[in-house]
This record gives sequence, structure tokens and C-alpha cells, in this order.
Amino acid sequence: NNNMSGAVGIDEGFYSRQLYVLGHEAMGRMSTANVLVAGMRGLGVEIAKDVILSGVRSVTVQDDQHTQWTDLSSQFFLKECHLGQNRALCSLQQLTALNPHVQVLAYTQPLDTDFLLQFQVVVLTNSSLDDQKRFGELCHSRGIQFIVADTKGLCGQLFCDFGECFEVLDSDGVTPASVMIQHISKVLVSCYTGIYDLIQTCCPYSFSINDTSSFSDYIRGGVATEVKQPVMFEFKPLREALQDHSLLVMNDWGKERRHKTLHLAFQALHGFVKTQQRLPQCWCQSDADSLLAAVRELNKVAQLEQLDEAVVRSLSYTARGDLAPVNAFIGSVAAQEVIKACSGKFTPLQQWMYFDALECLPEDKDQAAPSSFLPKSSRYDGQIAVFGSDFQEKLMMQNYFVVGAGAIGCELLKNFALVGLGAGEDGKITVTDMDFIEKSNLNRQFLFRSQDIGKSKSEVAAVAVREMNPQMNVVAHQNRLDTNSEEVYNYNFFKGLHGVAAALDNVEARVYLDGLCIKYQKSMLEGGTLGSKGHTLVVVPHLTASYGPVKSNSSGDIPLCTLKNFPHRIEHTLQWARDQFEGLFKHVPENVNHDAEFVERTLTHGDAEALETLEGVWRSQVNMEAGGTRPQSWEDCVSWARHKWETLFNNDIRQLLHCFPEGEVTSTGLPFWSGSKRCPHPLDFDPNIATHLDYVVAASNLYGQIYNIKGRRDRNSIKKILEGVHVPIFTPNSSQRCRSVNLWLCLFSVIPFSSPLLFLNDDDSNFHMDYIVAASNLRAENYYIPAADRHQSKRIAGRIIPAIATTTAAVAGLMCLELYKLVQGHQNISSYRSAFINLAVQYFVLSQPCPPPHFEVSLPHQTSQSEPVRV
Repeated sequence: NNNMSGAVGIDEGFYSRQLYVLGHEAMGRMSTANVLVAGMRGLGVEIAKDVILSGVRSVTVQDDQHTQWTDLSSQFFLKECHLGQNRALCSLQQLTALNPHVQVLAYTQPLDTDFLLQFQVVVLTNSSLDDQKRFGELCHSRGIQFIVADTKGLCGQLFCDFGECFEVLDSDGVTPASVMIQHISKVLVSCYTGIYDLIQTCCPYSFSINDTSSFSDYIRGGVATEVKQPVMFEFKPLREALQDHSLLVMNDWGKERRHKTLHLAFQALHGFVKTQQRLPQCWCQSDADSLLAAVRELNKVAQLEQLDEAVVRSLSYTARGDLAPVNAFIGSVAAQEVIKACSGKFTPLQQWMYFDALECLPEDKDQAAPSSFLPKSSRYDGQIAVFGSDFQEKLMMQNYFVVGAGAIGCELLKNFALVGLGAGEDGKITVTDMDFIEKSNLNRQFLFRSQDIGKSKSEVAAVAVREMNPQMNVVAHQNRLDTNSEEVYNYNFFKGLHGVAAALDNVEARVYLDGLCIKYQKSMLEGGTLGSKGHTLVVVPHLTASYGPVKSNSSGDIPLCTLKNFPHRIEHTLQWARDQFEGLFKHVPENVNHDAEFVERTLTHGDAEALETLEGVWRSQVNMEAGGTRPQSWEDCVSWARHKWETLFNNDIRQLLHCFPEGEVTSTGLPFWSGSKRCPHPLDFDPNIATHLDYVVAASNLYGQIYNIKGRRDRNSIKKILEGVHVPIFTPNSSQRCRSVNLWLCLFSVIPFSSPLLFLNDDDSNFHMDYIVAASNLRAENYYIPAADRHQSKRIAGRIIPAIATTTAAVAGLMCLELYKLVQGHQNISSYRSAFINLAVQYFVLSQPCPPPHFEVSLPHQTSQSEPVRV
């Protein structure tokens, strides 16, 4: 199966972007894991959704309770018709549809010991402290990875226990470092670049090795590559870890005291529920006093230097709240811990983490009437419990513009549906995305299903969120946001907006949208992901800095001389192969299918470039018998591919070595082939070597496509044709050819190609990636560079951005927390947060946004004594 490689049974078409984050080995381990997620309120369904998308063997969702109005505030698979029915059963069908490769089961009885023993990972949500302790002891003693996740209003808690000896095979997911060797003494290796993170180093540019005095002297070349070593982690059971404050992982360093207090406050809250059989009433002073007294009692043992009493009161006031953005963030982080537990990939949480977004509460201290927070038998009751009914009405009247309906866009729209953004009579959400749904989207763009492949992303997403919340007013566009759509997204359009949410996949589009927001003075929520890493940014006019212009960065550019003659990394050979594809199968056909001004325009490029371009067009029009390259049959296509193989991987290398022999020295007496310049060697064609024949098969089929000649896949028949192909003996060229540009008379009447080929990396049947992989690995063999498999080659050549559902959901959750602040009109910059996260290593940095820059200008009417104006 062309869609399968690496671990048996992994559907690369579905898991494509996730595989670039986790790898085949980790995915293979995950595919054997059975996971239990207990509790199917908003937090539980978020965890289950992300874990199912990740590709474990099975997920069992457990809940013995029935759907209530408050559940609809954040449980996106429950509807009003499910009120009074079991939450797990009502969610089962939608959860099952997320991933056809994962078995999803529902369990509606209370948890017991025997039931837990059939799982490798157990996740508890909406659970009592007694259950957490009891089941935590069981899991710890039986080697079951145990996770507790909980949210109350604007606060969240996460705990992990992966046992006394948990092995992590790759702690950070970073590609192993690789460096070029400059020199090797008997005990020391010197390198051309720094290797700070490679191995134990003697200095930044060298590392020690064992005594090699019995070896011959070092001559030249060589590469040192990091081999990652397993790391062992030890965890305490929950009952013991409750008393150890050193196990708290900080995520917002301005809140260290607050989160240490929350560790006690959550314990006190469990005690309150156990004695009162209820959560504290919304914004009830007496209940807050009781909770604070319990926290003070716990602190007699914990001995915190100072309690944050305000956070205890806020937890009590809002504990009945159930907020979609908080569940999205805590749930996605918890799901990532499940993935770590199943795969042995990335560093797990050790062991407690607390999170709060209390800055979302009103900045003014004037409290709304208590009746404003009472439940109203509304789908927004879980949100009203925190912010009140007046704020809910304000949310529903918003008019927002969502740019992008991909991974982040789907998560944003889901959260918007749950919070009711634009769901009022005068509210609206406009979403635009010009793309169509592909199979590789389904692994993280969870609003889409397999039957949606080929349909418009924005239209399908709009239908999906209306299904979640029938009150939503969503208008779907299929426009690209650029200068061509300015007539649509103009002053009148932006004038009616309250804000913009950017869910884009490239910097240029973000900068353009940012410029429009500055022009029309609109706030912007922005977020992005790269594998396990993510960021969020909120832009508030006149309060925070904007996204800003494109930063100049040429670090990713590969010098032309490196691509042409001196590659030393697989990235170089893959880019070279991509350039070969573009030149042979795209640019030449485009030049042939030229417009009337083609020749005249080409002649302005200079003689050398014009000669190469025009000669290529001329040769493509002349049959092979007359010295051209135009095929008349399938056999001609195979012959062309065989000659192209000889040119690229034999003759060109021989010509380079003719000009610069292996022993060549520079004018300073140093070896020419040294450092990053690897001395290549030519290859001899052998049809029995898979890579050699791979190239011919792919190249001949692609060549046939542009000439409308039907190709073939049968390798034996292609071998038979190759037996009759005559390949001239190479003769080195010692002089520069000199010809005038006299071909233009032949170019006014040409036979057009069928169509140029546009590189598509996700279609395994079109020979595009077959050509790239074969060409790259043959060139790598020329230069003694280790080959790359198809999966790695596809990521690099296709410039694919690694992506995973957990990071996407976390970023969208953080963006929507900033939405609460924007809608309330917060004016203190300290209330807002920008975020940088890396779920692979539990790295969270939430910080205050930067203020906008200020400039001093002198107005034309000012005198020299006038004060400059600060803007």
C-alpha cells in the first residue's frame, strides 16, 4: 500500500501532518494503547476528541450522569435534545466519526477497580478527591499511567503519574543534531559548526572520543550525528504528591504565589463539595469565606509563606462555571500527556500544573446583581455563572471576521459556537477560506469528515457550527484575503466589525490582515502552531503593539552554488530535486505554451539565460530522431528518462571532477574538496537497483504526461525497453560553448504541451514524490549523504508544516480567553496575555503584550520653542 510506510497499519494520508511531529515509531506504540477518559462534560470530551484524533488503539468514554443545561456551554457534541440522557452515550456517535482507525466505546456505570485494569492510560475528569486518591493508588501499583484533569470556572488543574520508572525515548522531538567534521585527532573531533546540544563537548566546536591511536590518520570529510538516549522519569502517586509543592510546574511566572494557593484551594473545594453536596454558589460571599477558611487550615501543614486569598475567593465565586476556552486549553494539554504516556515521546508533566485566566473577569469592581448569574435553562448557563447574563447578551451581539477555516479556524469556530459569539439577532460571524478539504486535514480539522473531502472548508465549517449551536449566524466566503478581495473586505465591511480572528498558515497573510486591522482600527486575535509549539497574540488598537511587518529572514535560503555543485545535507539534494522537477515538467511546458511576447521578453534576460531558455523550447519541439527531445511514443519517454539519469548522476559529476579533480588544491595550497565541499563520485546505472529504476519509472511517466502520452507502471516491461536504449560514452568538455541566440525564428509556430505539471506532494499516484525521492537520494549517493525515506522527503520537499490537534486546540483556547477581555473592553494592558507554548516539554510562557511604539513628531506650525507631539 503506497499510503502505508514505517509502522504497519499507519494511514499516512490521514496522519500525515501528525507523523512529522511524533514519527512512525511513536505512532506505532500509540496504536496499541487502550485509553479511558472518565467524565463526558466539556473537559472530558475535549480530551477524548484530541486522543481519538491522535490514533490510539481504543478510547472508552465513561459517564454515569445525564446531560444538563450547563453541559451545553462547553460540551460540543451534546444538544438540547440530549437533556436528561446519558452524556457518554449521546457523545459516542460523534466521537466515533472523528477517526475510523480508533475504536470508541461508551461505559455508563460507575468506575471500579476491575474495569480500570484493562487500560494502559486512565484519565479522570469531574472526579472527587477520594476517587483520585483511590484510583491513583491502583494505577500506580499496576503500572497504569494516571492523569487527573479538572476545570472550575476560569481555573484549571492537571496531574500526571506515569509510575516509578517511565522511559522516554525522545524527550523533545528535536531533529538529532548533525555537524560536518573538520579534523580528528587521536582523541578529539573538531567540527565546522557549534554542537552545544550534541553530546558532551570539550568546547563549542569539538568533542572527545575514545583513544583511536590504532587507527590510521584522519584524511578528510565525515559527519557526526547525535544519537538520542532514553531518559527515565520517576513519579509519586497522587496521595503523596499532594504534599509536595516542588512538583508544581509554573506556566505564568507572575502567578507563582497564585498557583501554589490554587493547589490548596482545589483540595479545599473537594472538601466543600463532600460536606455540602454542592459547589459554592455563584458570587456568594459566605461560601467564599468558608472555602478560604478551609484553605487557611490546609496551609497550617503546607506552610506557604503567603496565601493569595483573592484567588481563593475568585475560585469560589466562579466554580460553577464551565467555560469552553478553559476546557480547550486544559483538555488539549491533558490529551498531549495521554499521547506521551502511550508513545514514550516528549517530556511528561512532573507532576502538577495549575492554570487560571482570572484576568478575564471585569476590570471594574462593580458587581452585577446576584440574579444575573443564576441559571436560566439556557445553553450558556455554564458561562453565565461566571460573567452574568448581561455579558452573554453582549457576546451574542458581536460581529466577527474569521480568516481561515483550517485547523485553528475549526477550533475557533467551535469555541465561538459554544460561547455564543455572534449568535444574537444582530450578531454575525463571517468566515473566509479559499481552500478545499483534503484527507490530510481530517486528523486535526475536526469539523470535517471523510465525506466532506473536496468540499469548501468555510462552507462545511459553517454547517458544522450551526449543528453545534443552531442560534449561530455564520456566513461562509471562499475568498483569499489579499488586494484582489479589497472590494469585498472594504471600509463598509470593516466598519460593521467588532473584531477579527486570524487563523492563517503564513506570515505574509497575517501581516496583510494586521495592516487592515490597523487601517480600520479593529482588534485582532492571532495564533499559530508548528508541531508541538504554538503562540497567541492579541492586538488592541492604541493599547498593544500590532503584529508588525514581515521580518527579513534569509536563513532558510540555500546558496545556488551549494545546490548546483556542493550539497552536503539531504535538504540540499531535495531542493535540487524539486528544482529539477519544476524545470523539466513545469517551466519548459510553460515556455512552449508561451504568449506572443515570450521571445521578445526572453531576449531581454541576457544571452546566456536566453540561449538556455530558447534552446530548451526548440529541443522540445524537435523529434528525438532529429536531435530533439520530443517523444513520439512511450518507448521514447523511457529513453529520455534513461539519458536524463546518465546526465544528472554520471556525466555532470564526471564533468565536475574533470574541472576539479579529487586532489585539487586552492591557490593557498589547501584541499579544494574540504569542509562543506564533499568530493562526489559518479554512479553507474543498474536497472536492478531499486532507486535507479525508480527514477526512470517516475521520470518517464511524468515526461509522458506533459506530452499526452500514456505511461506505464510495469517495471519489467520498462527494463525490457531499457535494454535497447543506447547511452553515449561521456566525453569531458574542456571549453565553454559559444553560440549566438539565433533560435527565435523557430519559435513562432510551436506545438503546445498538454499542460505544465504543478507539484502536488499529497497525491501518491501522480509520480511527483516518486521523482523527488529518487532524484534526491541518487544525488545524495553521489555526495555520500545519507538518504531520506519517502516520509521525510515529502515533508522537506513539500515544505509541509508539522501539525497536531492538541497544540491547535490549546492555541484556540488561549485566543478565546483574550476574546472575553476584548468584548468586555478591558483597558489595562496587564489584563491581556500573549502566549508561547511547547507541549512537548511543558514549556508555557504567558506574558503581558508589548505596548505600541510611540514617536515624537514636530507639526509644521510649531516653533522651535514648541513641545513635540507624542503619538
